[in-house]
Amino acid sequence: MELQEQYRNLDAMFHLPAQGPEAIRADCLLAFDYEYPGSDTEVVIDTNEFTAVCPWTGLPDQGTLTLRYVPRRRLLELKSLKFYLLSYRSVGIVQEHAANRILEDLVRACDPLQMTLVLDYQVRGGLHTAVTVCYQGSERAGNP
Repeated sequence: MELQEQYRNLDAMFHLPAQGPEAIRADCLLAFDYEYPGSDTEVVIDTNEFTAVCPWTGLPDQGTLTLRYVPRRRLLELKSLKFYLLSYRSVGIVQEHAANRILEDLVRACDPLQMTLVLDYQVRGGLHTAVTVCYQGSERAGNP
């Protein structure tokens, strides 16, 4: 069998199922009271361990996630954020959708004044992509 034919058969040999977005565990996100509301404080959180999977191939997508936010009255609890991000590791989701979903869930969890999230994937297929999504809240509390 020629190498090209063997290569085409790889997809049939290795089916890597991806979970749907219902596997994302936004319910684990916790927030706690911020003792300095109204101060000019920016919180920056990053990790180079973000992993999801390609919804079509099931192959892993890995990258760096950087979160910057100005708290209103609540701060994100870091252990719950780590567990939340880990819930993506088997989810088939494209990078642009992952970035928007994460921003939406985090805004809902802590209602910041503003939040910016950058999801920067490692080079794959010779292409590098980084997705930036932003939330600018109003001065009063509310949901996105």
